[in-house]
Amino acid sequence: MRDSADTIAAAISAAPGWARVGITVPDPRLRAAALEELARHVVASLDPPRPRDDRQLGLPL
Repeated sequence: MRDSADTIAAAISAAPGWARVGITVPDPRLRAAALEELARHVVASLDPPRPRDDRQLGLPL
């Protein structure tokens, strides 16, 4: 299973240190920012980016 407790624990351990420490601070704004960053990191770890398909045409910017 991809989102097992071990996988999530590893993702949290690999998250930026400030986010892991930030969830314990008394400042609500910093705590919210830390939680958001921690959640982004866990989601990115559980759903890695898909490999690029060379047959797909790029969109001009």
